[in-house]
Amino acid sequence: MNDRVTIRFEDGIADVRLNRPDKMNALDPAMIAGIEGALAALRGMAGLRAVVLSGEGRAFCAGLDMASFATVGEGTDLMARSHGVANLYQHVALGWRELPVPVVAAVHGVAFGGGFQIMLGADIRITAPDTRLSIMEIRWGLVPDMSGVALMRGLARDDVVRELTYSGRQFDGGAALGYGFATRLSVDPHGEALALAREIASKSPDAVRAAKRLYNGAADLDQNAILLAESAEQAAVLRQPNQIEAVMANMEKRAPSFRD
Repeated sequence: MNDRVTIRFEDGIADVRLNRPDKMNALDPAMIAGIEGALAALRGMAGLRAVVLSGEGRAFCAGLDMASFATVGEGTDLMARSHGVANLYQHVALGWRELPVPVVAAVHGVAFGGGFQIMLGADIRITAPDTRLSIMEIRWGLVPDMSGVALMRGLARDDVVRELTYSGRQFDGGAALGYGFATRLSVDPHGEALALAREIASKSPDAVRAAKRLYNGAADLDQNAILLAESAEQAAVLRQPNQIEAVMANMEKRAPSFRD
């Protein structure tokens, strides 16, 4: 990881910030590498319960840094699957969905192009009402290729996604909420994201991780496979120490003490 992305870890929560405020956290090769490194660090972080993802300064992420446009992707085989099913650029967005714990994005300022797709990788997106968002790739003669198509299909109507992609028009946080891209609006998205992360971190980590696995798989499974997955995940947590602790804490009206 480099100084393009910072991580502060406390009480099971990783507060992750894109850290290029002078460029509205635009994506240059160093930022891409920083996000890749942050995802690797988070996957190996002991005691991790939840992640908050945000941007320093005036924006979440302004998308591709046009000053480095000519070099981004240079010498890279986009067809190579370097990160499981994804290439590097897809991984920096999809990787948040693939982390074992919930990721809450706090979105403000702008989320354009690649920044918009990175936002979509979060499980939950708390967005400032005046945020400006856009599937902006068409402006540069490109298509959304940072896993945006795969992520958008489960969030918004197909015709809405097509219209926004074909036109590249900007929309605000209220419209994002209506389309399904924002989970809820807040004038303090980072504060609310941290509060939600604390609430998630107070729950059984076994059950939270199991629930994320279920929802991650649901879009690509048929009903029978989903029902079987529900049963398998429930059988794995039932009567285990953390599940017993959840029951006892509720019965005794005290804060639970879970083990990772």
